[in-house]
Amino acid sequence: MNSVKTLNKWANAHTYLTIDLIRMALGVFLFVKGITFITNIQYLEDLISSIDNYEKGMYGWFIIHYVASAHFLGGIMIFFGLLTRWAIIAQLPILLGAIVINFMGEMHSENLLQAIIVFGFCAFFTFYGSGKNSADYFFKMEK
Repeated sequence: MNSVKTLNKWANAHTYLTIDLIRMALGVFLFVKGITFITNIQYLEDLISSIDNYEKGMYGWFIIHYVASAHFLGGIMIFFGLLTRWAIIAQLPILLGAIVINFMGEMHSENLLQAIIVFGFCAFFTFYGSGKNSADYFFKMEK
């Protein structure tokens, strides 16, 4: 708990509008990806089907619904800076899976690059937090 407080104090002392705008852009990107996956389930199934042990049973549908809803809801939460670290922690397994899928199936260099960049930003915001221009900071100051 003390490490989270220390990280928050450091982030609030070193916050810049540019970093908050990057966090918001990351949230919008994940939200749009979630909408894309929700409206085009077949595209997500095709991406996941490159895994050899993929089954269209309960396990497969769980993955599809987890990915789509985590991107959709996580994108909204990251955009507003509400429970940012928790929302990003929910994204990390998905992004690692997106990177691994490119090596297990057909290589899509654009998707791989996209997943690596988003994973990097998520790793950064896991440590940095949401910053001063966020709902977390607003609710903390209202106490």
